[in-house]
Amino acid sequence: MLFKEDFAWGVATASYQIEGAYTEDGRGLSVWDVFSHEKGKTYSGHTGDIACDHYHRFKEDIKIMSELGIKAYRFSLSWSRIFPEGTGKVNEKGVKFYSDLIDELLKYGIEPYITLFHWDYPYELYKKGGWLNNDSVGWFADYAQKVVELFSDRVKNFITFNEPQCFIGHGFEQGVHAPGLKLPYKDIFQMCHNVLKAHGAAVVAMRQNAKQKIKIGYAPTGAANYPASDDAADIEAARKSFFECPPIVNDNMIMGSVSWWSDPVVLGCYPEEGLKMYKEYLPDITDADMKLISQPIDFYCQNIYNGKEVKADEFGSPIIVDRCLGHGKTAAQWPVTPKCMHWAPKFLYERYNLPIFISENGMSAHDVVSLDGKVHDPNRIDFVNRYLLELEKAIADGVDVQGYFLWSFMDNFEWALGYSERFGIVYVDYNTQERIVKDSGYWYKNWIESNTNGKN
Repeated sequence: MLFKEDFAWGVATASYQIEGAYTEDGRGLSVWDVFSHEKGKTYSGHTGDIACDHYHRFKEDIKIMSELGIKAYRFSLSWSRIFPEGTGKVNEKGVKFYSDLIDELLKYGIEPYITLFHWDYPYELYKKGGWLNNDSVGWFADYAQKVVELFSDRVKNFITFNEPQCFIGHGFEQGVHAPGLKLPYKDIFQMCHNVLKAHGAAVVAMRQNAKQKIKIGYAPTGAANYPASDDAADIEAARKSFFECPPIVNDNMIMGSVSWWSDPVVLGCYPEEGLKMYKEYLPDITDADMKLISQPIDFYCQNIYNGKEVKADEFGSPIIVDRCLGHGKTAAQWPVTPKCMHWAPKFLYERYNLPIFISENGMSAHDVVSLDGKVHDPNRIDFVNRYLLELEKAIADGVDVQGYFLWSFMDNFEWALGYSERFGIVYVDYNTQERIVKDSGYWYKNWIESNTNGKN
């Protein structure tokens, strides 16, 4: 069996997408609260005010996880639920919610993986300049310190940021996510640098203040390109395209770069081609900055959904292969490309030499409650099955994959798309808050049982 005995078979969620209770028990506003309440910013004006009401129903949700055999749960904290102003006074009721959540997970033998930041930035800090303010590095480090002081007696695994490409790219470059801005690239790159410094400062703060030995990771994303064949030239072309720094065109620079966001963290330097290409926009970058950014981490995460097929031209340069007519797509119109789950972990492991977690993978489907009262989602089962079979190939190639977090545990607020997309293995009726385990949830349970060593 390829998967390790202690492989983390998990599910993932994010605080703003599921918790609701957005002004309850002292929680401060986040940029997503403000953005989603502005007319025309989200699908049909949807907000996360109630979402899945996980704040009140977390015990029910964790019981479902246990019944499905889930081994690990990756969830994020609402920064403004712990620090309503972003800094300063701690909100004890918010702390209690997360403390109770952790205790409930441990009661069922589910390992908690805490993500510090999954896009819901405190609005009070945004008004002070947010990531554009150099003080943001210290704000995040202070928050990280408090989190480990509060929870590291029971939690061993922490992730600093989820998809910085997205909350910077969508939120400040393209303006389609909170806070909905389109800033000059000089500001964008300053924010990128501050986020990376904040990551490093958080690692330092967490290691210095943890109550037990903890493990720390980082969860970026990016287009997971893969080779058109097993030919060495195609493989090398795919690897090159996966890590290249694209030119600034079509508002897509930040979104497209794996190396710009990950090389500094793991290798201690920005990619040379990017430093040359983006020179006119870059802030001052010091040796001290890079030392801080590259504080050692214990594992590397990647959110992997799809990629593009790549072949080499006659000179070995990458060429993107056109998708075939009628190619597979999810309900959200994302391409279905299972091969990326073999090659992306392989490329990442070769470059960064760190244990790998797949921190998100899954699909949106056209889920409905059928006449029999059940939710049949064979396309999601097929999707996850195909991707996991490709992940097995990566492990067979020697990649140290330590966990897989299916996105998502339950249907939720899908950011600017509101409730129009369903990614969960548990169906949520947003009118009644009823939960219905989909066929894919039961399938995942069987997969976990069949791929867990030591099964009786």
